[in-house]
Amino acid sequence: MEIIRTAKHPVYAWTDGVEFEAGAREQVAAMASLPFIHDHIAIMPDVHVGIGATVGSVVPTVGAIVPACVGVDLGCGMVAQRLSLRASDLPDNLRSIRSAIERAIPVGFADHARVPASVETTWESLNPGLDAILAKYPKIDNRKAMKQLGTLGSGNHLWELEIDTEGYVWIMLHSGSRGIGNRIGSFFISKAKEEMQKAGIGLSDKNLAYLTESTESFEDYVEAVEWAQDYARINREVMLARSLDTLRKMDTLPPFTLEGKAVQCHHNYISREHHFGRDVYVTRKGAVSAREGELGIIPGSMGARSFIVRGKGNADSFHSCSHGAGRRMSRKEATQRITLADLKRQTEGVECRKDKDVIDETPAAYKDIDAVMEAQRDLVDVVHTLKQVVCVKG
Repeated sequence: MEIIRTAKHPVYAWTDGVEFEAGAREQVAAMASLPFIHDHIAIMPDVHVGIGATVGSVVPTVGAIVPACVGVDLGCGMVAQRLSLRASDLPDNLRSIRSAIERAIPVGFADHARVPASVETTWESLNPGLDAILAKYPKIDNRKAMKQLGTLGSGNHLWELEIDTEGYVWIMLHSGSRGIGNRIGSFFISKAKEEMQKAGIGLSDKNLAYLTESTESFEDYVEAVEWAQDYARINREVMLARSLDTLRKMDTLPPFTLEGKAVQCHHNYISREHHFGRDVYVTRKGAVSAREGELGIIPGSMGARSFIVRGKGNADSFHSCSHGAGRRMSRKEATQRITLADLKRQTEGVECRKDKDVIDETPAAYKDIDAVMEAQRDLVDVVHTLKQVVCVKG
């Protein structure tokens, strides 16, 4: 772990052996200059440039929150479930599994053409919270909120079938709060910028605009984000349930049971926690909670290994670890530098899309997951090592 001294607050960076590009360093320094940072900022080994705040950062604050540090995919995270199925139980041709999942779970920008009854029932627990938010901020309204519950989304969101080193099959998926989370995040990012302008507060980066505790907008933002985080968690639970139901109906698979509880974790969210003698708001932008004994998920890219980990409760990291490998190329750069041949070669053995629209998700666009794991040996222990055999992308 490297300690980087800045003018205001230090930065603790778990980046030994991995890229930490100049642009990300500049962003981190700007974040560390904010007056309400508590003690220091922690940087994970999957760090890379983001909007306003670096992805792979853990930002503890007292008295204020920067909405752009949280971003717009509120509550984005992972869920993974081990099954009693073994690798030998899978059919030789896995295309049928990918096709079945793509029919059961809307991907990309798609939503439910007809909302399933189970989704309608689940939505009943979420609807009152959203109604309360929209009563004050009708511009946030997103009529697709219910229709997108139980949908995957696009970009790096994924559904995977994976095999661990003991030969057991896992379902793993990555998604967040879909369009409604984006609208909530975007609305309050704009509101924070407006409040900075009204207060005459100048910032080195306008995306570091913040909301101050005890103000109406701050309280409303925290309430809205916590609702979106619940939506994201439930969204993953709904997709996991639909996945299990889909696999159980397949003639090519034997009956199976679940092995233990699902591992579920956010990696883009805010949390109220206690660190270094203070109650603080912790913003994890591309980072996972890793309290002592806590299970988490660190996925690799398409074609790379993924990990179920157990936290070590490292105090200096604010009990955190990385949320994945981390990008080493922007999406635009990846499409310019990586070819379809590269994509096909690097995803050999994985049943997945291999077309130009997923080139930006090629493993070469990401850091080496093994180097990322080596850099955070004092943050987590590996419990299970997984390798995907089916990958569904939006």
